[in-house]
Amino acid sequence: MILTRDSLSWWRWVRYQLRVRLLRTGLSRIEITNKLDALVNTLFTNIPSGVGSHRKDLKLSQQDEKNVLRNGARWAVSEGYGAKEDLEHIEEKGCIPGADPELVSARALERGRAQLGTLGSGNHFVEVGYVSEVYDEEIARVLGLEQDGITIVVHTGSRGLGYQVCDDFIRVMIDASRKYNIELPDRQLCCAPINSPQGKEYLATMACAANYAFANRQMITHWVRESFEDALHIGPKESKISLVYDVCHNIAKFEEHIVGGEKKRLCVHRKGATRAFPPYHPQIPDAYKSVGQPVLIPGDMGRCSYVLVGTEKAYADTFGSTCHGAGRVMSRGQATRTAKGRNIARELKEKGILVRADSRATMDEEIPEAYKDVTEVVNIVERAGISKKIVQLKPLCVIKG
Repeated sequence: MILTRDSLSWWRWVRYQLRVRLLRTGLSRIEITNKLDALVNTLFTNIPSGVGSHRKDLKLSQQDEKNVLRNGARWAVSEGYGAKEDLEHIEEKGCIPGADPELVSARALERGRAQLGTLGSGNHFVEVGYVSEVYDEEIARVLGLEQDGITIVVHTGSRGLGYQVCDDFIRVMIDASRKYNIELPDRQLCCAPINSPQGKEYLATMACAANYAFANRQMITHWVRESFEDALHIGPKESKISLVYDVCHNIAKFEEHIVGGEKKRLCVHRKGATRAFPPYHPQIPDAYKSVGQPVLIPGDMGRCSYVLVGTEKAYADTFGSTCHGAGRVMSRGQATRTAKGRNIARELKEKGILVRADSRATMDEEIPEAYKDVTEVVNIVERAGISKKIVQLKPLCVIKG
């Protein structure tokens, strides 16, 4: 959904503020193959997952939490969770401007305070994999990715805080829709004009949730680094875990785009989509200026994921956007029924993939066949010219919520 900042266009609320983060390492597949059990167990121990998961070793004051909401990943780095170099490889450098924690409800703050630094449930995951195919060696080299190199993908978002922020605004937006005479085909499309008081307040609270998500994944990255060192008995100089990129989906942000031959400031809402900016765009890291923004497209836990880069065609045709993942073909209930009587963990282990989950229910809901084949999805967007395929990643071990 593309909204001009100055027109009376509608704001469709976003329930979660999600991201995907890709880390590279200095390790190869052969170096960790015999240590996967220890690695997946250590990750599962160090990174709380599942519904309502929380960290017992992290006590945030209300003021601390508000600083998280204002500063995002910058707060996490200032507290020792990573390095300043990480911020250069995060969309918006890990902080959406305009966040106002004073507009966030007490209930949302309460939920968020206990959940920072946790993975959550559903399709959230941490996946250790390796580069299984390289399609463009030159660009892969710029991204620091090479054949059989070990990678880590982190997919999670704003947890209960983001969910609560949106729940808090349902009634506000329904009332605003009536006030501004907006006809709703569906209650979940409740909205308000961007420049209305309700629209401005929601943008400010959504930025808070987005910044919480940036901080959350930055902290999880810290514990991923520690887990590799603990499980493999190596130091940071051996693991060499660094951030390739962290990109958003399910978010709305103000950006400049060409419309009718003129540059305009727009509110671009990427729901089920992710950013794909081209080479030399000013908002991508200097290290990637010549190749374009990394685009991270996760698949399911049994097949593969992809790294692509953005293109000029995407910027011209889709406001710099592309797909954000495979997408489900089964509801969670249907997936659970399909998995009945099966041992999904054993099936995946037979394929060389170790999985740890908070519950069997999560494992069943997330069976690989519940999702489209991500290869087909990625090939379509590449043929459309809105992103360019660089490498394929295959999973070795996964932790799920």
